[in-house]
Amino acid sequence: MDTETLVRTRRALHVVAELVLAGPQYRDSGTIRLRACAGGFATSAEPRLRVIGAELVAAGQVLSLEGTTCTALGAALGITVGAPAGLYQDGSGAAGEHVVDADPSAARWLAHCFALGDAALRALFPDAEPVIWPEHFDIGVTADEVNYGISPGDAFQPEPYAYVGPHTPRQGAFWNAPFGATRTIRELGGAGGTVAFLEQGRRLARDA
Repeated sequence: MDTETLVRTRRALHVVAELVLAGPQYRDSGTIRLRACAGGFATSAEPRLRVIGAELVAAGQVLSLEGTTCTALGAALGITVGAPAGLYQDGSGAAGEHVVDADPSAARWLAHCFALGDAALRALFPDAEPVIWPEHFDIGVTADEVNYGISPGDAFQPEPYAYVGPHTPRQGAFWNAPFGATRTIRELGGAGGTVAFLEQGRRLARDA
């Protein structure tokens, strides 16, 4: 899969997550927390919406995310789209008329990465509930002042990656990013490698 398609799809899903899922959910239910689900990601409260691959799924409706806008999606669902107001400074920066164009194959790969991350985080932190945060569009948990998670890609790294981000910077060869340590999902090779990387980060952060 070429990087351009992956980045375009990730951008499309990020915009939908923020404007169509998190924003309406915040206005209806007071939370921006999203969650991983089979085949993609979903709201954690009302309105009940899911993104499965390159489709938006609601009660009785399946809407394509290939070449549409959040405004059009909202009109079809009868909801007012838009990012949560006044909660954070960053985010996708997109408005309702931004055209989203998700490639189905790339969307399935990104959904796989979220599912892998959700499983790895639950294995390592069984008492935590992994959250997909709409501003950064990553799935993570925080424990003992260290962030752990999986990002589908961003300006720092265009392909999906796992990360360990101590609130207080650590020193050493493991810590290869400005915010801590990262490894791409591709180089980690799957669930086992991802859990091992996160566990190593937890140990090194604790022992520093």
